[in-house]
Amino acid sequence: MTEMTHSFRNARLVLPDEVIEGSLDTRAGLISGIATGPSAHGHDCEGDYLIPGLVELHTDHLEVHYAPRPKVRWNPVSSVQAHDAQIACAGITTVFDALRIGMDEDADLQAADMRLLADAIETAQAENRLRADHFIHLRCEVSAPDVMEGFEIFGHDPRVKLISLMDHTPGQRQFVSLDAYKLYYKSKKGFTDEQMAEFIEKRRARADDIAPRNRKLLSAIAAEHGIIIASHDDATVAHVDEAISLNTRIAEFPTTLEAARASHAAGMGVLMGGPNVVRGGSHSGNISARALAEDGCLDILSSDYVPVSLLQAAFQLADEIDSLTLPRAIAMVTSTPADMAGLHDRGRLVEGRRADLVQVRMVGSVPVVRGVWREGRRVA
Repeated sequence: MTEMTHSFRNARLVLPDEVIEGSLDTRAGLISGIATGPSAHGHDCEGDYLIPGLVELHTDHLEVHYAPRPKVRWNPVSSVQAHDAQIACAGITTVFDALRIGMDEDADLQAADMRLLADAIETAQAENRLRADHFIHLRCEVSAPDVMEGFEIFGHDPRVKLISLMDHTPGQRQFVSLDAYKLYYKSKKGFTDEQMAEFIEKRRARADDIAPRNRKLLSAIAAEHGIIIASHDDATVAHVDEAISLNTRIAEFPTTLEAARASHAAGMGVLMGGPNVVRGGSHSGNISARALAEDGCLDILSSDYVPVSLLQAAFQLADEIDSLTLPRAIAMVTSTPADMAGLHDRGRLVEGRRADLVQVRMVGSVPVVRGVWREGRRVA
């Protein structure tokens, strides 16, 4: 990093505990000074908010660019670039791209496609094509017979910093309601009632046989290589207890208040989706993110499948929940996910932290990203 310097003035700076009107200076990619009051030099933020760059732990959005239509595959590096541009323009400067392993037998994408995308991320980063800082989050379907085989394809890839242990077996977690599961898969696969019943029975038997073993194997590998573990769709205290035994650090998308409270009390970072906030509830009929925020057990937001939802959700929660200040809401998309991921060099407007910055203007209820800087260099 060169000794490049930048200054920002006439900004509403969202600091860890307060919002102030003032200016911010950067040097060599780091925040070098923060001051209150007017300044005569630097980039004029015109009274907009200046916040830390957003940190995204779980986005499924890369696959959409790689497979935009059934049986269509786009150039993987071009796919990564397109995804990256959308991520950066949403204010995200650090992203964990979620790649799934453990596939259905009729899945459109396979583990080899995920490895291809991981290689494309590496290539694009090495060639300085990308605006955001990219890491990999492996979504591990523990009830799938090939999940360990898929994990092996990634070997000791240093970009794999996070794994989530998922289980979409019918009758539990995301699909506690069999009615919801049947509706989802009947519309997806066109099953008759008899075919649906047979499908559910096979999935349950398979999960009983291999899921517990795969959870333990993945947990042991993660511990050996310093990879952070996230649980996924926990619904009961028993699920949370199991997550604790596996050294889980992040609780993704708990489906009940009971599970969210237990995870939060255990020191896990409870993560929910920005689309859940913006839409006003879960598309699967589970607990709403707003309910967890009101209860005080929501720690992290993720854009999940809509990149622009991350920033909008943070501002929306700060506006709608009296007990939630703007700095606390912004922390859900900056400092808290950064800390949970072990990235303590970013996520706060504090001297010495990375100069990952986003200039935001509120227009009505939807924020407008007017500028993005990563390590002091403008990227959007």
